[in-house]
Amino acid sequence: MAEGGDELKLLGSWSSPFVTRAKLALAIKGLSYENVDEDVHNKSDLLLGSNPVHKKIPVLIHNGVPVCESMIIVQYIDEAFAGTGPPILPADPHERAVARFWAAYVDDKLVSQWTNSSRSKSKAGAEAMTEMLVAVEALEGALRECSKGKGFFGGDGVGLVDIALGSMHSWLMAIEAMSGAKVFDPARTPLLAAWMERFGSLDAARAVLPDVGRVVELAKIRHGQAAAASTSNNK
Repeated sequence: MAEGGDELKLLGSWSSPFVTRAKLALAIKGLSYENVDEDVHNKSDLLLGSNPVHKKIPVLIHNGVPVCESMIIVQYIDEAFAGTGPPILPADPHERAVARFWAAYVDDKLVSQWTNSSRSKSKAGAEAMTEMLVAVEALEGALRECSKGKGFFGGDGVGLVDIALGSMHSWLMAIEAMSGAKVFDPARTPLLAAWMERFGSLDAARAVLPDVGRVVELAKIRHGQAAAASTSNNK
C-alpha cells in the first residue's frame, strides 16, 4: 500500500530493464508496492487483461487501473505522486521536452541495438554493438548538456533520462563481464563512465537493479538459444 492508501501493484520480471525503470521510479519516490513476477512464456490472465493491446510487461496497476509501457509508467508515477519524493521530470517545459527526447533516444538507438546484439553472435550482432557504441557517444554529449556540470542527466538528482539509461545498468555490466569491453569507456566517454559508477551506488539503484551474476547467466542461456536457432535455420 503506497502513501495515502493508494494500492500499487507492478507486473514484471526480475531481469527486464523495462520493469526496472518502473521499480526505479517507485524507489526514488519512496513508494511501496506489490511486486508480481510474471512468466512471460505463460502470461497470466491479470497481465493479458491489464495490457490487452501489447500483452507485455511492465504494467503498473494503481487502485485497480492499469498503466502500460515503461516510460509512460515512470512519468505517470511522477505525476500521480507529485507531492511524494523528489521530482523525476523538471518543472520547466523545455527541459521536460529535452528529457523526453533523450529518453526516447535511449530506447530508439541504445536499447534496440542492445536487444539485437544480445540475440545474436553473428555479424548482425556485431553491427548492432557498433551502432550501440555510436549512440553512447551521442549520450555523452547529452549528459554534458543536461547535467550542467552536475552528477546526473537530471542535474543534482535522478531524472527521466537517468532512469531510462540506468535501467540498463546490470545488463551493461554483464556485457563488460562477458566480453571485457566497456560500453562506457572512461577514455572515450568519461562523463558516462563516471555516471555509471555514481548511478550504481544510489540506494534506489542498489535496491532494485538485477544481480549482475544472474544477468550474465541469463545472457549466456539466451546466446545459446540464439546460436541453436541459427544452426537449426541453416540446416
